[in-house]
Amino acid sequence: MPGSDVQIVLVAEDDPILRMEIEDILEEAGFQAKVTIDASEALATLEAASENFCALLTDIRMPNEGEGWGVARFARELQPSLPIIYMTGDSAEHWRAQGVPGSILLQKPFAPAQLITALAGLLNEAAMMDIPR
Repeated sequence: MPGSDVQIVLVAEDDPILRMEIEDILEEAGFQAKVTIDASEALATLEAASENFCALLTDIRMPNEGEGWGVARFARELQPSLPIIYMTGDSAEHWRAQGVPGSILLQKPFAPAQLITALAGLLNEAAMMDIPR
């Protein structure tokens, strides 16, 4: 069945223009994006079907309750090796303290190649961890 091997990235981003740009970048690179508009929607999506996602791309600051830090921690509870990419337009100073291990932080604005390189690197690391030794 065509498209059955497509990897799906969960995207949590409140900015509609950036969401569309990210979706386009991912699709051009052969991924599918499942977009959510805030932390609560991302958490509900993960709770319903975390196994469907190959990675999480989350903004750190989003409206309403919740932040990307909590979304990533919850995702890792469900899938301990899930690749996580944080995005922020703010300072990255809290990433070392708040971010989950083995994650990457992209400073906004970022180039499409930066996103795809970060995603590919994390997916390769996760695949290496799954190889029986």
